[in-house]
Amino acid sequence: MSDKYQVVIVGGGTAGITTAAHIKNINPSIEIAIVEPSEKHYYQPLWTLVGGGVFDRTETERNEADLIPAGVTWVKDYVSTFAPEKNELTTKGGTTIGYDYLVVAAGIQINWGAIPGLKESVGKNGVCSNYSYDTVASTWENIRNLKGGTAIFTQPNTPIKCGGAPQKICYIAEDHFRKSGLRDKIDVVFASAKGGIFPVAKYAAALNGVIERKGITTKFEHDLLELRPDKKEAVFQLGGTEDTVTMAYDMIHVTPPMSAPDFLANSPLASSEGWVEVDKLNLNHTRFDNVFALGDCSNIPTSKTGAAIRKQAPIVAKNLLSKIAGEPMKEEYDGYTSCPLVTGYGSLILAEFDYDKQPMETFPFDQSQERYSMYALKAYGLPRLYWHGMLQGRA
Repeated sequence: MSDKYQVVIVGGGTAGITTAAHIKNINPSIEIAIVEPSEKHYYQPLWTLVGGGVFDRTETERNEADLIPAGVTWVKDYVSTFAPEKNELTTKGGTTIGYDYLVVAAGIQINWGAIPGLKESVGKNGVCSNYSYDTVASTWENIRNLKGGTAIFTQPNTPIKCGGAPQKICYIAEDHFRKSGLRDKIDVVFASAKGGIFPVAKYAAALNGVIERKGITTKFEHDLLELRPDKKEAVFQLGGTEDTVTMAYDMIHVTPPMSAPDFLANSPLASSEGWVEVDKLNLNHTRFDNVFALGDCSNIPTSKTGAAIRKQAPIVAKNLLSKIAGEPMKEEYDGYTSCPLVTGYGSLILAEFDYDKQPMETFPFDQSQERYSMYALKAYGLPRLYWHGMLQGRA
C-alpha cells in the first residue's frame, strides 16, 4: 500500500500544525499530509502552572482532529523509516508514503527509562514530573502535601524542551511553601547538570538574585543518575566525572533526559548527535534539498521552545514554497527563542534572545525584572495566542 503527497509533514504537534497552517494560508492548493499518531494535542508550556496548582491539566488538552488545518490529510500512524533518496517514508502500519517535499517536525523524545528507578516510581512516593500529561498532576499533589524535609528539582545534561522549565517549578514550589508558612521546615534544592542557572548573562544575573532571595540551595554540575525510591534517595554524577553523591529527598521533581526520537536518530536525515541536520538560517536540510526541519527535533542551536517554533514555521513555509516555485529561498531565522521564567505566583522574567545569546526583547522595559504583567501574559495571553493564532498560522 502506498500514497503520495506534494508535501508530507512528520509530526502533528506545535511545529507540524503551525507549518501546515502557514503553507495553506499562503497557497491553499498545496497538497499536504501530516503523519501523526496521537489523538490528543497538548499545550505543554502551561504544565508548569498545572504542576503549581494554578490550572487543571484538562485545560491544556485538545483533540488533534480539531487542529488539523482545512484541506490537510491526517495520516494517523507512526513513522517507522525514512528513505530520502527515494523521497519516501514508511509507517508502522506498513504504508509507504511518497513526497515531493518533506518537513520533519517530530518533537523530542523523553527518555523515562534512562534514569533507573524513575519510570516505575514517577507519580508516586514523592517522585513527580511536569513532563507528561499523565504525571503533571502529581507535582501539585507533592508540593501541597509536603510539610517538611527536602524538595529536590533536577535538570539533566541533555537538550530539553523549554530549558527554563526545571527551575520554574522550583520557584513556584518555594513560593507555595513560603505562603503556607512551611518554608523554614523545607530545604529547597535545585540540582542541575548545567554549570549555571541560565545561558544568557543578563537573565542569569536576575535569576541568581531570585535564588539568593528565596534561599534555594543550588547544586550545579549534578546530573541525576539513579533514583532509589524505596529509600527516597537520588544519586547524582558530578561534573562529567565518575564521582557520585547521594542525596535524600522527601519529594523530587525530575526533568528526564531527552533526545531526538529514535526513528529519526537512526535515519539518514540525522546528524551524528541524532537531530535532523539543517542549515540554521534557512532550515533546509544540509544534504537533502527537498527536506526541511524545525522545532525540537532539529539540530538548530537554540532553545527548544514553542516561541522558537512560532518564528521558525513561517520561514519553513515560505522557503519551501520558494523551492516549489523554483525561486531562491529568501527567509532566514536569527535563532530567536523565548523562555518565560516564572519566579513565583504572579511574577515572571521574560527571557528573549537569539543565536548569539543576545537579548531580543519585545517590550519597552527591562524584561529581566520580575513582573506580574509578564506572568499574566504567560498564564492567560499566550495560551489564547497559541490555540487561536499560532496553530492557525496567524501569529
